[in-house]
Amino acid sequence: MTAPLLGTAALALLAATAPARRPRIWLLCNGLGALAGLAAAAGVLITRHAWVWRSDLAPGGEQVFLSLDPLGALFLVIVGLVGGLGALYSSEYWSDEHFPRSAARGRAWWAVLTLSMGLVLTCSNGLHFLFAWEAFALSAYFLITLDKEHAEVRRAGWLYLAASHAGTMILFAFFAALAAQTGSWDLGPLRDRPDLAPLFWFALLGFGVKAGMFPLHIWLPSAHANAPSHVSAIMSGVAIKMGVYGIVRFSGWLPVPDGAGWAVLGIGCASALMGIAFAMAQNDIKRLLAYCSVENVGIILMGLGIALLAATNGHPAWGQIALAGSLLHVFNHCLFKSLLFFGAGSVLHATGTRDMSRLGGLWRAMPWTATLFAIGAAAVSGLPPLNGFVSEWAIYQGLLRAVAQKGATFGVLPAVIVLAGTGAMALAAFVKASSIVFLGAPRGKTSGHASECGSAMRTAMIAPAAVMLCVGLMPGFFLNLAQGPIADWAPQWAASAPAIPARAIGGAHTVLLCALAVAAALALRTVRRNGVRRGPTWDCGYAAPTAHMQYTGGSFAGIVTGWFRWVLRPEKRVRRVRGHFPETALALERIPETVLEKGVGPAARAVMLLADAARSLQHGRLHLYILYVFLGVTALGLIVFQGGM
Repeated sequence: MTAPLLGTAALALLAATAPARRPRIWLLCNGLGALAGLAAAAGVLITRHAWVWRSDLAPGGEQVFLSLDPLGALFLVIVGLVGGLGALYSSEYWSDEHFPRSAARGRAWWAVLTLSMGLVLTCSNGLHFLFAWEAFALSAYFLITLDKEHAEVRRAGWLYLAASHAGTMILFAFFAALAAQTGSWDLGPLRDRPDLAPLFWFALLGFGVKAGMFPLHIWLPSAHANAPSHVSAIMSGVAIKMGVYGIVRFSGWLPVPDGAGWAVLGIGCASALMGIAFAMAQNDIKRLLAYCSVENVGIILMGLGIALLAATNGHPAWGQIALAGSLLHVFNHCLFKSLLFFGAGSVLHATGTRDMSRLGGLWRAMPWTATLFAIGAAAVSGLPPLNGFVSEWAIYQGLLRAVAQKGATFGVLPAVIVLAGTGAMALAAFVKASSIVFLGAPRGKTSGHASECGSAMRTAMIAPAAVMLCVGLMPGFFLNLAQGPIADWAPQWAASAPAIPARAIGGAHTVLLCALAVAAALALRTVRRNGVRRGPTWDCGYAAPTAHMQYTGGSFAGIVTGWFRWVLRPEKRVRRVRGHFPETALALERIPETVLEKGVGPAARAVMLLADAARSLQHGRLHLYILYVFLGVTALGLIVFQGGM
């Protein structure tokens, strides 16, 4: 078990010292480290035996205490998977040839990021956990700002750093209070300490910032949109899961207060609904994917919330199913979101733009990217026979069984409606993204000159697509791997397994896949026999149709986003058509970051105004300082005098 850690440490050292002319050595070491981590995690998941290691080393005055149980191993799998694929992708996408000033720096910080996330999952000492957490936050900041010549990238990095450190301060308070009440910084199950239950709220808030749950997601859209695409993939597929890991871990290790399940379920519903509403309104393809991450974190939290309610009320039948779906969705989201960000990066690499209104018709020039992006879009929308359907189906089953339970209907039924609504909106959002980017005619010169990505980027996209299909066809195997993490979270559920008809789901998916393959073969045969005749897009009778007559992202999503106008708060800029033969017209709509720009921003400005006012009192005049002291003492005396009377 020490091999993955030593291999990753060697990788970090090599990446930090290797010159730009040796990226292949770094890539090889990264791949070996990822494979070692995956092997270690797979061994723990299959055997369900935890690995524990203590050392006499005592950095910070605390002995090193590392452990890896099935719950941590599940998250280590996604670190190794996306860490390896992202490194392969970056060898072409962010190469020394195109980015000579930042490519080597990016490789070094990538290694530090994967190492620190691995340590977050294995550190069983609160102080060392915070060390690893801070290294994780800082390395992610330096990766987000690799392209720091652009002001927008720098702003996104600073916002991420500020939000991360706000969350870290809350986590420091959480671990310090935990150590003060237990007498040790060592971490482990403390389910028999009801006095620790209030600390759950600190964990939920601190880890929730990193998870990007609504409304603590303010850093996420700009960071994911402006980071290099391989960094966006690991941030969305893995980094935010470290926040989810913290919530899941400590909701299982600590007693939870009354109402915690309802709170997590409510936050999950809000994150899912608001995340997909904002995603639907975006015209930046990477920002759309970023908001979709908020939605999927909400779906994961919905499953966890139901599991907490089940554990509190003694209903393992539906709690196990919901938790299995939630944990499997962690893995599934890692797969399809990394695939989608890789696909978006391929489009950006070929066209130089993320603006969907300037794209279109790319499926002819980029058939591999278009096909793989469509597979990821189908998976994230929860369509069979892919992996997203399996995990969302399990969460549905947990919700529906909770609804059937007497007394739970009133609170859980709205969650069922929210999950169904977000699924429908996710399908609409990704139909919009796929069709606007890849179908129709090119809307700009960049789309017309695009070309397919190379083998490294293509392989990094094919691998998660293949695993997604395997999950869809063999759901029983992957759901069975979740039994170890479920037993870690709730030992009282270890003796039984959730009643999920995985074999029936896998069989139905196999039949559906065969039917799709037969239909595709028949269609291809018909095309080869009759040929293909291409014509212009239906143009409503216009004599000279242009690409500008196609649907835009805004017009496609106009009706749905109109339902959420109260929270999206769109800002419009219109120059109306005038005269009989108008030359120009303009209709622009910007969707602001509502929570950040309408809530956090004004509050921060108010605090700065108060700080400036307070600073004006610090002018260096001694006689005025004496006056301040006199007035303060007089005020205190009056308060004491009034209290005495």
